Amino acid sequence: MMNATASAGLSGLGAAAAVSTDLSGQEAAPCAVRGQPMPDAAALLDLGRALRAAGYRFTTVTPATHSRVKGRSDHVWARDLADIFGWSRPFRAEALSAELLALMVRAGIAQPHRDGWRSTLRASTLGGELYFHSAYPTSEPDAVFFGPDTYRFARALRSELAVIAATGRPVRRAADVGAGGGPGALTVARHCPGAEVLALDINARAMHLCRINAQLAELDNVVVRHSNLLQDVPGEFDLIVSNPPYLLDKSERAYRHGGGELGAGLSLALTKQALSRLAPGGSLLLYTGVAMLHNDDPFLRRIEPLLAHAGMSWQYEEIDPDVFGEELDTPAYAEADRIAAVWLKASKPLH
Repeated sequence: MMNATASAGLSGLGAAAAVSTDLSGQEAAPCAVRGQPMPDAAALLDLGRALRAAGYRFTTVTPATHSRVKGRSDHVWARDLADIFGWSRPFRAEALSAELLALMVRAGIAQPHRDGWRSTLRASTLGGELYFHSAYPTSEPDAVFFGPDTYRFARALRSELAVIAATGRPVRRAADVGAGGGPGALTVARHCPGAEVLALDINARAMHLCRINAQLAELDNVVVRHSNLLQDVPGEFDLIVSNPPYLLDKSERAYRHGGGELGAGLSLALTKQALSRLAPGGSLLLYTGVAMLHNDDPFLRRIEPLLAHAGMSWQYEEIDPDVFGEELDTPAYAEADRIAAVWLKASKPLH
């Protein structure tokens, strides 16, 4: 059974208190979360545009790789924009233009560090878009995560969206559950311009950044809403996508902690909800991780009867058979063979 912490904590990228929304789904004025003020939206949007104009690119790696790269470097202070906004290095004013530093200060993401500064956000690029998310290390309870799982999720999602488009079946209403900074929602919105795409999360900081990232991508069909899984939004969906947390995290940081049996709690709960919320012909696209036990897939064993009972047609595959291997050294995974990244596509019959 999924524990209470996991049930309350779905965020592909962290957890925090809800923010108020009006009937259009627009967030109320940004509020402080966990003691840190929200970045100023207008200034952060201008900063994102300036970085894009400067040709900024950065691919975010795993925390373990990030630590290794930073540890072997011969310099501590940032030398370029990738050091500042990608590797989360402290920087002095001369490392970037006065215009960019002024925008960082206006946005509230330039944190004093010794005789220089440090950015409280990172910026990563994926599919031609730029995404703001939390700086390394992502230790805060409301951290907004972005990493290799994000790239695998987006790649699988693009492939499936192409298949859906080839069928000629329109996607009118879609949801990205635990949207975080919005890579899933924005990918769907880009490929389905006629769809209303709900980016759902419980993390106020993630919601704030998701809205900014959508504006930066010039996508006006993304609506950011507060919702615990699908519980707080009504109606059916032609498409439900998600990259939920799937690890057991001793600090129970919600962007990592999936709860339940070896981190599968949120993925299982979402699958159950989604099967009852799909419109005829609609599909669930789920990217998650599974701790394999004694050469067995416990998540697949749990969802097979659910899919059969709902009369779904479905496909299931391992995208990567071995991720987060360092977790096997922790007591929680003492019985696990490996952790695999898996992809589930489940479609509801038209009739």
